[in-house]
Amino acid sequence: MFMLGKGIPNRITSLPGTVLNTPFGQLLKPQLDNAMRGITQAPVAPAAIPPQQRQINASNGVSSSHPPSRETNASQRNSVNAASGFPTGQVHYAATLKGLDLLLNSAKSSCAVIFFTSATCPPCKLVYPAYDELAAEAGAKAVLIKIDLSEAYEIGSKYQVRATPTFMSFLNGKKENEWVGASEGQLRGNVRMLIQMAHPPHPHTNLRLRTFQRHHKAYLYTKIPPLEKLIAKMGPGGSDSAVTALKDFICTRQVSGASDAPLPALPAIMAFVLGSVDATPPDSLFPVIDLLRCTLVDQRVSGYLAAEKSHSTIRKVLAKPTSLDPNCPYSLRIVTLQLACNLFSSPLLAHQLLEDQDLSPLLIQLVTSSLLDTTHAPIRVAAASLAFDIAATNHARRLDDEEDLLSEATQVELMASLLEALSIESESKDAVR
Repeated sequence: MFMLGKGIPNRITSLPGTVLNTPFGQLLKPQLDNAMRGITQAPVAPAAIPPQQRQINASNGVSSSHPPSRETNASQRNSVNAASGFPTGQVHYAATLKGLDLLLNSAKSSCAVIFFTSATCPPCKLVYPAYDELAAEAGAKAVLIKIDLSEAYEIGSKYQVRATPTFMSFLNGKKENEWVGASEGQLRGNVRMLIQMAHPPHPHTNLRLRTFQRHHKAYLYTKIPPLEKLIAKMGPGGSDSAVTALKDFICTRQVSGASDAPLPALPAIMAFVLGSVDATPPDSLFPVIDLLRCTLVDQRVSGYLAAEKSHSTIRKVLAKPTSLDPNCPYSLRIVTLQLACNLFSSPLLAHQLLEDQDLSPLLIQLVTSSLLDTTHAPIRVAAASLAFDIAATNHARRLDDEEDLLSEATQVELMASLLEALSIESESKDAVR
């Protein structure tokens, strides 16, 4: 009698209710309800499926339903795959081989997952909610199928399923993977990886791009070339005292740091640069510009140029490449672009470059003409770096609630050049970045 439930004391039969009525039981109740929801939920009533769709499902041995535990909006409930006629964003149930084949054929150009379960498999029911959520998450990107082996014997026989839960994944119509077990983490990871394989993201999403949501340091060209070789290319001008002073300053700064590198006589050096720009042939001018580029990494030098009367040195150096277009030597153009980037090492000089009505057009013209250089990818990369420095400096003003340094027309011109350059860029990923 005791085994039949008769004669069991009330204190034992009422024990679950007694525990749940305690404060501790009330704390546990939401967790218990959540754990049992996937086991106790009833399937969606046939009336919830549109009559036309229900007729198709009945003839094919396929049915689809949304999980009652997951809220879906109207557009998601009504979304239908135009190619297959099956609803998207929900789990599909197949009871016949014909129905299963129809579902798999609908995913030939994407991916599908089959969940083999049975009515006598408690572990299977633990991952029902996760499987329903993955179906809603996948939408039209994947077809998630559930097979009850206690009803679909021929399917279990064809796919040689020996245990439940068993999962099989298919990519572009071919079997991709198979695993056994009720691990929710493994299920979510495998399904999401499958969807990513079937629908790979655009290559640009893998680029580590800078954003303008905060202040950024300027992109500078700090690499020091072999100075002896560089100076040798100057010919007789390499023996000038200004060149020797520049070389000593760069070497000392590189070895001992900026604090131990006293500034050379900058007025004499700028006079040498100005004289070289006027007198040196374009093909032989780049070593002088490159030496100046190396010194501009030091903010003291760029600060001196910010205070220079009429910015004569910067103006003459920036104007040289554009004055030679379209016959400006490659070496001169690229070192001028790199020098222009290093001008942004000083915030004061950076602001003056964009505010000055004579310097700003020279800078923008240098950028826009170089961005559209179809012959040399390194020039486009250097031009894109300079465009970033210009944009970051201008945007920093907005972050500080101050007026833009560039006029609206100038910003439009710069953006148009960048968009045109991006549309034709196919060689250099660095330029796109």
